[in-house]
Amino acid sequence: MDLSLETRDVEGRTIVAVGGEIDVYTAPKLRDKITELVAAGTYHIVIDMEAVEFLDSTGLGVLVGGLKKVRAHDGSLQLICNQDRLLKIFRITGLAKVFVIHGSAEAALADA
Repeated sequence: MDLSLETRDVEGRTIVAVGGEIDVYTAPKLRDKITELVAAGTYHIVIDMEAVEFLDSTGLGVLVGGLKKVRAHDGSLQLICNQDRLLKIFRITGLAKVFVIHGSAEAALADA
């Protein structure tokens, strides 16, 4: 399974809709997209994971790395995730306390 990335700007934030699997093979594609956005001056990013089917430790590392990149510019990296199996990964790893995780795009945009 490949990784799809779609980017759109909404209310001053960039939403990156991710689809497919974020694993050791596809995670560099997401990392490169986040790096590209930050290099272009985008520091408020929302990663929409509603269409993500699988997430491994490499993917988690990319998300943490992205968070560090935007925080270096006083930015934010928030997640949209409503799948229990993915939320469980964030809880088990303690990353649920690190990331702001929203259940929908509307909730993420309301949290300005």
